[in-house]
Amino acid sequence: MDMSVSSLRAQFPILSRTVYGKPLVYLDNAASAQRPLMVADCWRKLSLEENANIHRAVHALAGQATDAYEGTRDAVKEFLHASAREEIVFTSGATAAVNLVAFSFGEAYVREGDDIVVSVDGHHSNIVPWQMLCERKKAVLKVLDISENGGLLVSDLEKCISERTKLVAISHISNVLGLVNPVKEIVQICHKKGVPVLVDGAQGIVHESVDVQDLDCDFYVFSGHKLYAATGTGVLYGKKKWLDAIPPYMGGGEMIATVRFSGTTYAPLPEKFEAGTQNFNAVPTLVPAMALVKEMRADAAVLQEQEAILDFFYTKLTEDERITLYGTDRSAKVPLFSFGVKGAHHEDLALILDKMGIALRSGQMCAEPLMDRLGVTGLLRASFAPYNTLEEAEYFIKCLNKAITMLV
Repeated sequence: MDMSVSSLRAQFPILSRTVYGKPLVYLDNAASAQRPLMVADCWRKLSLEENANIHRAVHALAGQATDAYEGTRDAVKEFLHASAREEIVFTSGATAAVNLVAFSFGEAYVREGDDIVVSVDGHHSNIVPWQMLCERKKAVLKVLDISENGGLLVSDLEKCISERTKLVAISHISNVLGLVNPVKEIVQICHKKGVPVLVDGAQGIVHESVDVQDLDCDFYVFSGHKLYAATGTGVLYGKKKWLDAIPPYMGGGEMIATVRFSGTTYAPLPEKFEAGTQNFNAVPTLVPAMALVKEMRADAAVLQEQEAILDFFYTKLTEDERITLYGTDRSAKVPLFSFGVKGAHHEDLALILDKMGIALRSGQMCAEPLMDRLGVTGLLRASFAPYNTLEEAEYFIKCLNKAITMLV
C-alpha cells in the first residue's frame, strides 16, 4: 500500500484547522488521538441509520446494530490475536477495564495479608484501583521501581513477588516515559511464580502490534479514543480461565441468564461482564480505527516519517543542556517525550506554545507517584502520532526555543 503522510493527514479534518491564527500542531496524542473521517462516518451511520438497542429485540434495526457490535468483538479478537471471542469484553475505556479486574479478581482471590505488585511508572488508573482493592481486603500494595533511564527494574521483580502475591499489574508503555517495557519477560517471571499479570496497554496498543497469546499475559486493557476510535470505548482481554472464574463486576440487564428472587444466574462470557445498555453506536468505530492502524503499520512512508521524527526529537532534547528528558533508553523509545526545562515552569511553557498553535500536555499526566520518583512537580509531554510530520517536529523545537528564551 502507498500511503503518504499528507494523504493520511487528509483523513483527519481537525489537522487542517488553525489555533490563534497558527496551523494546529497536535502533539497531545497520548492523551487522546484525533478521529479520522472513517470513524466519524461509522458513528454517524450507526447513530442515524441503524440506531437500536442490541441483543434484545427481533426487529431489523436491532439486528443490524447487534451485528455491528458483535462483529467488532471478532475484529478485536483478531487484532489482539486472542484465542476466542469470549475473551474480549467491551468497557468504557482502560480505566473501567482495570477497575473491573481489580474488583472481580479481588473478590475471588485476594484475602487479608495478600499482596498486589504495581510499577512506579503506572498511570493512576493502574494504581488507584489496586489501592482500593488492598484497602478493602487489607492486602499490601508493592511497587516495582525504575532505573535511571526509566526502564522497569525487571531484575527486582522476583524480589517483589512473594508467596502471597496474587497479581502483578504493569504498563506496556509508560504514558510519561515513552519506553516499551519487556512485557513478555515480565510475564514469564511472574508465571514461574504462579502469578497472573495484567498489562495496561493504553499506550502499548498505539505503538506496538500486540499478540496476547505470544505475550501470554492474563489480562490486557486499552482505550479506543487513544487508537483513533470514539470516546467511551475500551477493551478488556482476559484469558477465558480467569473470566470464567471471577464474579461479575456489575449486575443488571444483559449479564444475566435467569433472574429469580430465589437467586440469579449469570450469562456466559463475554456478556457476564457487560451489564446494561452498551455504547453500541461507538464500539463499532473500533473496526475502522483498527483497520487504519494496520494500514499505517504496513506503510513504509509513514514508518519512515515516524522514525525520522523519533531520531530528530530525541537528539534535539538530549543535546540541549537546558532540557532534561525522562525515559532515555533509545532502544525502547516510542515517539512520546516528557521533559523539563531548567528555570521554566512546564505550564508557562505550555501556555506560550499553545499561542503558537502547538497542543501538548503539561503537568503530572496522571502519574503523580512517578513524578515524585523523578523529583519533579510536572513535565511537558509531546506525543506524536503517524499523522504528525517531521516539519511539525522542527517547528516545535523552534517554538520551544523561543518560549525558553522568553522565560529564562
